[in-house]
Amino acid sequence: MNTWTTIISPRTGWFDIDLREIWQYRDLTMLFVKRDFVAFYKQTILGPLWFFLQPFFTTVVFTVVFGNIAKIPTDGVPPMLFYLAGTVAWTYFSTCLTKTSDTFITNANMFGKVYFPRLVVPLSVVITNMITFGLQFLFFLGFIAYFSIVGASIHLSWYVLLLPVLLLMMAALGLGMGIIVSAMTTKYRDLRFVVQFGVQLFMYATPVVYPLSVVSPKYLPWLLANPMTPIVETFRFAFLGSGMFSWMHMLVSGCTILGILVVGVILFSRVEKTFMDTV
Repeated sequence: MNTWTTIISPRTGWFDIDLREIWQYRDLTMLFVKRDFVAFYKQTILGPLWFFLQPFFTTVVFTVVFGNIAKIPTDGVPPMLFYLAGTVAWTYFSTCLTKTSDTFITNANMFGKVYFPRLVVPLSVVITNMITFGLQFLFFLGFIAYFSIVGASIHLSWYVLLLPVLLLMMAALGLGMGIIVSAMTTKYRDLRFVVQFGVQLFMYATPVVYPLSVVSPKYLPWLLANPMTPIVETFRFAFLGSGMFSWMHMLVSGCTILGILVVGVILFSRVEKTFMDTV
């Protein structure tokens, strides 16, 4: 008598999510990570240099436009460092959000042919971008070392130990918001364009190109309600000694991110059961 080792059966409940199955497919996750990372610079002239050129040129533009033309202060921090810190952190979150929001649309053919936990794909996107963040973070540390040598006012603190926490929070927020949008785009394709435009607007609701010190007190609570605000501010505070840090703000941000992630996973799991009928 044959005994089946694996049984695939339909799930219909809202909370019927098997996280152990995702761990069992961890090898597939890493294959997706390798595929996405290599595909980023394959058949390009500059190759991996694009990982560094993108934040560098973005920082230069911000320095010229917001630092030299708009004359927005940077709390005593060299403008290049101030904008690079915000750019590195924001790029990781925004890339996770935009790429995971296309999960069902871009992988519809593969999803329709073979079974595996669909959540593996957005997870691989988050991990791939984590590698990119690591490279850009080393680039950022190189700038810190240079400006420290030339005598700039930079103050590293023990809060740098919070970097893994900040990275996890950005990953969870990008994943949560991305899979929510991905689940909704199976019926409403317009959301793909809304996300691309909305991420750009969302950046200006986050202190990436300006410090919180220049924000009017009446608008400050609204900015602090943005879960990315405490993350960016803590990142700058830890590595540059500039910015606003509060354990309470971090706690509120963490709770908000956790809520978004839970809603996203539940909605994603619900939609994946029937999305082939609507895509």
